[in-house]
Amino acid sequence: MTMPKTIYVAGSCDTKGDELRYVAELIRAQGMTAVLVDLSTATPSTNVDVDAKTVAGFHAGGVEAVFTGDRGSAVSAMGLAFEHFILSRSDVGGVIGLGGSGGTAMVTQAMRVLPVGTPRVMVSTVAAGNISAYVGPNDISMVNSITDIAGLNRISRTVLSNAANSIAGMVRNRKEAEQDDRPSLGLTMFGVTTPCITQVVEQLRDQYECLVFHATGIGGQSMEKLAVSGYLAGVLDITTTEVCDLLFDGILPATEERFGFLAQLPLPYVGSCGALDMVNFAGIDTVPEKYRHRNLYVHNPQITLMRTTVEENVAMGKWIGERLNRSIGPVRFLLPLGGVSLLDAPGQPFHDPEANAALFDAIESTVQQTQDRRVLRVPHAINSPEFCSEAVRHFHEISTRR
Repeated sequence: MTMPKTIYVAGSCDTKGDELRYVAELIRAQGMTAVLVDLSTATPSTNVDVDAKTVAGFHAGGVEAVFTGDRGSAVSAMGLAFEHFILSRSDVGGVIGLGGSGGTAMVTQAMRVLPVGTPRVMVSTVAAGNISAYVGPNDISMVNSITDIAGLNRISRTVLSNAANSIAGMVRNRKEAEQDDRPSLGLTMFGVTTPCITQVVEQLRDQYECLVFHATGIGGQSMEKLAVSGYLAGVLDITTTEVCDLLFDGILPATEERFGFLAQLPLPYVGSCGALDMVNFAGIDTVPEKYRHRNLYVHNPQITLMRTTVEENVAMGKWIGERLNRSIGPVRFLLPLGGVSLLDAPGQPFHDPEANAALFDAIESTVQQTQDRRVLRVPHAINSPEFCSEAVRHFHEISTRR
């Protein structure tokens, strides 16, 4: 099937019109189709392919919900309208946007709903900061505009031409997903659970394409997005450490929607407690004052780890258990009695059997167990060959029952 080649160029033409038209012209000069979409919320432009009023009409509340006269509400509403507009198109080969914080919010809202692999480039004044809210679990390319997007000059022309050439090349040369007879699995891994996942992948790779996600907050979100998008045939969520950072102020947190795909899809799921012994902070000087007295471990100059306490493990166990209870498919959640990470072993800095016992008891007492949803104690450490074999065995058991 031939992939769509139309490139949508989006932004507020009332303030970024010259720059947006410059990008559209560069794309057309390469023989590509460019559609200029105006997202202006103040003074809509007429010299465009799709005007702001047309886009605003895709908001459930109509154009009146967008052109409110209040910038904050107008930007939010236009972002939602542009999302619905893009979803209504059948010819989207790619999207490129230009903007400051408001324009970036509007354009990337639509970008985020497009499938993985769709070329998306956002030239933004905020691209050098924390962009997680704009990108989320998506393959969006963010380009730092260097100067403000407030006129064409020798710097902006260079940056914008590079971005235009990039999106044109991505769309023209977009590669279709490779065919693989093996179904895909999602697996979560952290440095301290790498031995486990390496062994599990080795045991499964002949039958499955194993997609490993780094459990850094966005990794879990990316895995879940692929699951709900239909890319995955099952999940081995061995490393659920992102919950620690969500609940206890860490820098690599999950979202409140973690495990949400279990309530939407009957995918076979094997989970565990990988790295629930640690909360991640940046350098040692960034650890919040209230945690300075805790068991801290300097992983490297950029990352400091904090051992979770009995009370924290109880809270995590209940939080995870409540979400497992929403599952509609087969679930096996394994409790590694011998330790949940490389640092949680006899002689290691995070070895704390009491904290682990609190975690395991909380999960076990919270989960409403059925034939399809079970919590199982495994008398081995998470990185041991025995635990890995048990994880694979349980996955085979529930996946062959489908």
